[in-house]
Amino acid sequence: MISTWRKKRASRRSNSKKQIEEKTMELLMVPSHFKCPISLDLMKDPVTLSTGITYDRVSIETWIENGNQTCPITKKVVKTLEPIPNHTMRKMIQEWCVVNKDYGIERIPTPRIPVTSDEVTVILRKIESCCKLQQGSESSRELVMKMRKMIKESTRNKRCFVANGAGKILSSTLLDFTEKSSVYEVETMEEILSTLTILLPLDGESKSILGSKSSLNCMIWFLKCGSLSSRRNSVFLLKEIMRMEETWRVEELLKIDGSLESLVKLVKEPICPTTTKASLLTIYHMVNSSQLSNEKARSKFVDLGLVELLIETLVDCEKSICEKVLGILARICNSQEGRKRANNYALTIPVLIKKLLRVSDLATEFSVSILWKLLIEKRDNVVLINEALQVGAFQKLLLLIQVGCSENTKEKASELLKLLNLHRGEVECIDSLDLKNLKRPF
Repeated sequence: MISTWRKKRASRRSNSKKQIEEKTMELLMVPSHFKCPISLDLMKDPVTLSTGITYDRVSIETWIENGNQTCPITKKVVKTLEPIPNHTMRKMIQEWCVVNKDYGIERIPTPRIPVTSDEVTVILRKIESCCKLQQGSESSRELVMKMRKMIKESTRNKRCFVANGAGKILSSTLLDFTEKSSVYEVETMEEILSTLTILLPLDGESKSILGSKSSLNCMIWFLKCGSLSSRRNSVFLLKEIMRMEETWRVEELLKIDGSLESLVKLVKEPICPTTTKASLLTIYHMVNSSQLSNEKARSKFVDLGLVELLIETLVDCEKSICEKVLGILARICNSQEGRKRANNYALTIPVLIKKLLRVSDLATEFSVSILWKLLIEKRDNVVLINEALQVGAFQKLLLLIQVGCSENTKEKASELLKLLNLHRGEVECIDSLDLKNLKRPF
């Protein structure tokens, strides 16, 4: 009798619970006119097209960016591709969210109104006119600051500025300031550099303007004398310019006092990982080619002690930095001076062997290439070969061929194995050196 009563009571409770849940689901049903016709989700930033249909901004802008010029519902061609914010609909959705907050519905925030092409054009024209009329740098700086704030608000704003040629205008403005001003307008230029880095990647025309002699001088000046943020922004832009791999740009940089020293300093005294990577990529592009200017750059970097610095950096660094460092070393070791400095440094062979099969395929290929350049040329240097054998070079190269690698790397590894095999009986192999706790001297 008691058990039957308990069962009925439990059944009634479960039925009432189901009714509450069903009622809650009914209450939480999003009204259809609050849903975006494209995503079918609650609209967070409702906008209306010229056809009168309301969509969520993200959905309709994605639709337009894909090349569509018609309304998804009516299929009519829209008169303007810039939708109008529907404030009435947004307020209704916000009120509905507040009413249903007890059910876990959060009120959608009031979105910032994105800039239009007309507003962007007005700002860019003002910046140009301020520079041409040589008005006070304060007004120019305020305009650039306003522009940077708008760009950072949303990716849509950034796309709008990029589409209207903001990169070219800012690059030209920086060039005008450096050529016309007897004294650098430091604060204004810092704002321009900062805004240009937000607009990355830049178009070819903007990079050509930034690659001019005056602009390069300005960026190197900031690299040497600027604040941490200015140095960071300058090296980001230099990396972008040097990607074009034009020989004359390398020549221009070589003519500027302290340019190479500033890049090396960013590796030696890092600001942040992204800055270090940007500096390494800039150096890589400067030493990558076999042109005369690139050979001069390699020679100067060697004189600055870059080889030893890069080897010490390899001791403890992340994968991305390791690959870039090895890439630079592989290019520097194309020169006689570079190979000599690498061979004379005690850590070179142990560190390179340590990186085999431990970082990535690219790092392994670079390491094999460097070892091949160092050991094959010095095939009579028994001390160097014995050092490689002691830290396990033979075993690792043999394993690399068994595991598999590119044909070029395989050929080099095979040549190294033949060379090392001639001296295997002379030394005993020891475990690879543990370099984890090795302290860097700077």
